Amino acid sequence: MSEKLQKVLAQQGVGSRREMERWIAAQRIKVNGDVATIGDRVTADDVISVDGRVLKRTAITRRVLVYNKPLGEVCTRSDPEGRRTVFDRLPPLSGERWIAVGRLDINTTGVLVFTTDGELAQRLMHPSSQVDREYLVRVHGQVDDDMLTRLKTGVMLDDGMARFTDIQRSKKDRREDSSLGTNHWFYVVLSEGRNREVRRLWESQGLQVNRLKRVRYGCVFLNSKIPEGRWQELTQKEVNEVGALVDLKPVLQPQKNHKEIAKLKRLKGKKINTRSRSRR
Repeated sequence: MSEKLQKVLAQQGVGSRREMERWIAAQRIKVNGDVATIGDRVTADDVISVDGRVLKRTAITRRVLVYNKPLGEVCTRSDPEGRRTVFDRLPPLSGERWIAVGRLDINTTGVLVFTTDGELAQRLMHPSSQVDREYLVRVHGQVDDDMLTRLKTGVMLDDGMARFTDIQRSKKDRREDSSLGTNHWFYVVLSEGRNREVRRLWESQGLQVNRLKRVRYGCVFLNSKIPEGRWQELTQKEVNEVGALVDLKPVLQPQKNHKEIAKLKRLKGKKINTRSRSRR
């Protein structure tokens, strides 16, 4: 049975489907020695090369991490300015790599999901999947009911209509008696992940976002056991629930031995050398 080339590459953890389509267009992929093109299909017998190296196909794995992103980290594998990246503290992999499910800008904190399964990453990010992203946001300015109605009904942004599927005033906002202040706290939900969409929606109403934290991606919540700059790997049951969100069948994960479990525990608490990075 043949499958789309970009899907096979994504399943092997090379990258997301979108990223693989860009690599194919850039002629970085070959199939049986020939430069691949968008739309190519491959079978298990075809030889795929990535940047001149033959891809060794392995059984599909589906590991998932939730990472609590702190301020100041960028969502890229390497940064020419030497800034910390969200990949710096993740556990190393052999023969695979972590794929980020979406992005957060440098001034946004909270939930980032990583997986070894490119197909899962692609489906979670695709607008057609309508996977909820929930944020805790603090806005500066006076907020009235008409503004909230417009934000839920829909606002025209530069890249099309956008809206929050839900807006709730946080308990923190009510405790601080926000009617007397100019900062207000809300929980907001989006079902897509356009660039800076939360900020742009509030700015369309003349308000400024001065604190933004993602607290949920689909069924993956940020909990108090994961401090900023740390990660937690999901259990088999939790991974299955994430896959079920986007209609993927469960993939049984290999059991880790005692040494692997001990190593992962050490890595969870490992600190990176921020001093050396700041000089670059």
